[in-house]
Amino acid sequence: MSVNKFRKHVFVLPEDDANRQVAIGFFLAPFLLNQQFQVVRTAGGWAQVVERFKSQYVGGMDRNPFTSIVLLIDFDGHEPRLKQIKAEIPVRLEGRVFILGALTTPEALRQAGLGSYKEIGLAMAKDCREGTDTIWGHALLRHNATELERLLHLVRPVLFPSN
Repeated sequence: MSVNKFRKHVFVLPEDDANRQVAIGFFLAPFLLNQQFQVVRTAGGWAQVVERFKSQYVGGMDRNPFTSIVLLIDFDGHEPRLKQIKAEIPVRLEGRVFILGALTTPEALRQAGLGSYKEIGLAMAKDCREGTDTIWGHALLRHNATELERLLHLVRPVLFPSN
């Protein structure tokens, strides 16, 4: 499904299939205004996420102020990756680009007993809607707190209009 580009919308650019499945779980939340949220094809690695963002999304974001994007990556245990990727984002777009992901990998989230990728995504959406940190507060996800807060400030009214 494509987003309505004439209204605020969010693209999610996942690193790999596991991240894509988590994003799809989020997308399937019954309370989400999902016509304003689109998961795009996987990039094949965190560096490829950055390159695809720069080559395929920066121009469109310059032309359309309604577009925001989540770069959904594995941090692979390397928290400084956030700073490294942020350095690649044009300053003019910083307020509409968000970098989220598991501290290690999404596979570790499943191994930690948080459920299937779909269940993890659904729980993330529920936390976002309700302003809780039941799943986002987990040790493998809490490093996202600052980015998540920025993201929710912008997209909560777009994705969860009843809140």
